[in-house]
Amino acid sequence: MKGIKYQLKNIRRDKICIISFLLPVIVGLAINMLSGVSFSSLSETSFGIVKNDLSHKSVQWLQSNGSIAEFENVDELKASVLDPASEMIGVLRDENGIKTFLSGDELQINRIIGNTLPKLYAEREAVVASIIRVIPAANSNDGMKSLLIVITMVTAMFMGCTFNAMSMIGEKEDGIAFINEVLPMTRTDFIAQKVFLGFSGGVLATILTALTCIRVESGHIFLLLLIIILSAFISALAGLYIGHFANGLMGGITYIKILMILFLAPPIITYLVVPAGSTLHLLSYLLPSSATFYGLMDMLNGQVQNIEISIIALLVHCIVWLLLFFILENHRYKKSLV
Repeated sequence: MKGIKYQLKNIRRDKICIISFLLPVIVGLAINMLSGVSFSSLSETSFGIVKNDLSHKSVQWLQSNGSIAEFENVDELKASVLDPASEMIGVLRDENGIKTFLSGDELQINRIIGNTLPKLYAEREAVVASIIRVIPAANSNDGMKSLLIVITMVTAMFMGCTFNAMSMIGEKEDGIAFINEVLPMTRTDFIAQKVFLGFSGGVLATILTALTCIRVESGHIFLLLLIIILSAFISALAGLYIGHFANGLMGGITYIKILMILFLAPPIITYLVVPAGSTLHLLSYLLPSSATFYGLMDMLNGQVQNIEISIIALLVHCIVWLLLFFILENHRYKKSLV
């Protein structure tokens, strides 16, 4: 109990831990303030055309399906399409109607649109003659807003990693780690004490963030809490690994930054680019944050039937990484006795 009180005192002087706790909550409040703003315009399909190349009707048809940017010549159009920061689809006149060209590094959805656009244009009259019924989504979250919410919540879960890592590194630098070696405490109690504060802080930060920026149906609250608890536990364990291997403050901060990138970047890229159900998508579950990311996105998009896979993956990660840390700690303890 005294060890936990000592770690609580560390929170007041550790600015990194305070920022890690408060920042996601503040961002969640900002997202909630923007609840009336639609992010769909940010993901609107953009078409690039050459001035006076397409007919007036073709231009009108493209405008009904996205935004249009005009260029003076084909070279300027190709340069804009090939720009890595652009998601533009190039459209040119063709003997059969229109043809498109892409950069090759665009999002999967834009690649599909670009490849199917000429066929859609050729069959536009048949589409107009058809009866189209639009079924509204089950929730008000558009894709971009859901993505921003999930990124914020995963960042909140990472708070436990930051606190545990900085706490253990601080104990090493202050010499308290040597005192811990002779305390009348089992290895299980030691690990439980180290995990507890980072885990509880991560859970609290994530719940506060969730309360500020998402609305979950009452029947799904348990599933959300389960994802938060398992993810926060894994994050707290990750902090113990950093504290175990890092020898100094600068090394620990470097490890935290690298792990933060690995927590956020791969799941986002995989979710946006890799088709669901593919081999690469299934392999991405080897990263625990991917399971968290997919589970939260499925919940926000109303696809609750897929959340079980994420929860099972997180549970397996918890067991495997906890057992591995026990093995590492026992090895280090035996080595220190030699």
